[in-house]
Amino acid sequence: MTTTTETYGVDPTPTPLALLLLGREADPNSERGVECPGDLPAASDPDLVERARAAKEKLGDRVFILGHHYQRDEVIEFADVTGDSFKLARDAAARPEAEYIVFCGVHFMAESADILTSSAQQVVLPDLAAGCSMADMATAEQVAECWDVLTEAGIADVTVPVSYMNSSADIKAFTGKHGGTICTSSNAQRALEWAYEQGSKVLFLPDQHLGRNTAVRDMGFSLDDCVLYNPHKPNGGLTVEQLRDAKMILWRGHCSVHGRFSLDSVNDVRARIPGVTVLVHPECKHEVVSAADMVGSTEYIIKALDAAEPGSKWAIGTELNLVRRLAKAHPDKEIVFLDRAVCFCSTMNRIDLPHLVWALESLVDGRVPNVITVDPETEKYAKAALDRMLALP
Repeated sequence: MTTTTETYGVDPTPTPLALLLLGREADPNSERGVECPGDLPAASDPDLVERARAAKEKLGDRVFILGHHYQRDEVIEFADVTGDSFKLARDAAARPEAEYIVFCGVHFMAESADILTSSAQQVVLPDLAAGCSMADMATAEQVAECWDVLTEAGIADVTVPVSYMNSSADIKAFTGKHGGTICTSSNAQRALEWAYEQGSKVLFLPDQHLGRNTAVRDMGFSLDDCVLYNPHKPNGGLTVEQLRDAKMILWRGHCSVHGRFSLDSVNDVRARIPGVTVLVHPECKHEVVSAADMVGSTEYIIKALDAAEPGSKWAIGTELNLVRRLAKAHPDKEIVFLDRAVCFCSTMNRIDLPHLVWALESLVDGRVPNVITVDPETEKYAKAALDRMLALP
């Protein structure tokens, strides 16, 4: 049988599941909330490229465009800087002369940029529908109820909240108000080590997989040390004894893209490509991380492939836009997407060139669209949590 790039490379063959329209159906074999929107829309009108260039040129230093790694190439082309969510927010804060920060990412990222930038700057999200399913899996009301459960169990005073960067400003504020810190996928272990110096338990929000993988894979905890708090069940679906015995209380949340990768995906790619190195993001399920050769953040993945030997073979378990971009940047290496099914981050891909052009042309005309503003009280406590992370050794 002859293999093809379309079947096994960075452009996997779309399956019936992959072609489902977002929200119409769900994959019954996946975690709750994991959906796959299929391939991207057709390329944008070429005229939009010139319009984007013209608008950006007119705005000059007044605008600073941030592009997350998972964005389409047509958007990344106009980004002043690229990176993960926290790097981009810090990059924005380092450009106080820019009146407008256009964040090509998702809502929680734009909130973080607003928290870290000055009051004289305005953060614009080109499409307000660009949210994050993981961040939406933990609401302020649900987390407050969880804290009440921990209080009634007599463990709130020894529990330190640690929230992933991929969370809303409300959740970051809850974390700051209760003495906790924020973490990224790069510094999760350092954040947890700090938290266990403050208390004997951690409430990890909102990504269960990053919390579990860090505790078990990196810190030597057992799976029995971790319990899963389900906000849709009374008391999180846990007994008082389970809560008191646990060291890690994991929130039942996950990334809808990384949650699609399975142990079958790893086994399948190893069978197809002898000698392949499997490199995955720590938002993947524990069994996937355990079966992989290397595990790391988006920045780690990029650096690993930059340093890889020519001729080496890699299967990457992260968002497909980035995997495609890495394969294009490293033609001397064989780089494939870990899963056979096409699956982009649907909400991230709402920021397309038409939305970016509309946002930039609006700014040229003196209108500031889709401004993301965090209220002062929320900003105060969210920034306290972020500052604790920045102070980590």
